[in-house]
Amino acid sequence: MRQAVHTFTIQTRGQGLVEFSDEVAAWLAAEKFETGLLSLFCRHSSASLLVQENADPDVQRDIEAFFSRLAPEAPGRYIHDAEGPDDMPGHLRAALTAVQLSIPVVSGKMALGRWQGVYLFEHRRAPHRREVVAHLIGE
Repeated sequence: MRQAVHTFTIQTRGQGLVEFSDEVAAWLAAEKFETGLLSLFCRHSSASLLVQENADPDVQRDIEAFFSRLAPEAPGRYIHDAEGPDDMPGHLRAALTAVQLSIPVVSGKMALGRWQGVYLFEHRRAPHRREVVAHLIGE
């Protein structure tokens, strides 16, 4: 049994989904694991992780619109507003999604479905550099 750890730095352009499946796949290939379990952890409280469809960009737009309606930016709505009107909605959106994912590794690749990709979901309006820590255990 072996382990490997890596930190992905993901530059966002503001709110939205950023796919980083190719970066994860390249790192997995370099590590030369045949089977195992990949854990991804987002080190932020106003961004999150998703496994989601990567074929039709309308899916991403609909997800973003849904979360905007679910946790809207609304002046006076939240007590926590010291970091701007998008901060508390960002925390709520992160609380409703996930900051950690577990993905099986089979034959050296993530065992994702045909139309699935790994995404960082940025919940803030401004661009950010986000870190996602990967931990791989297997053989």
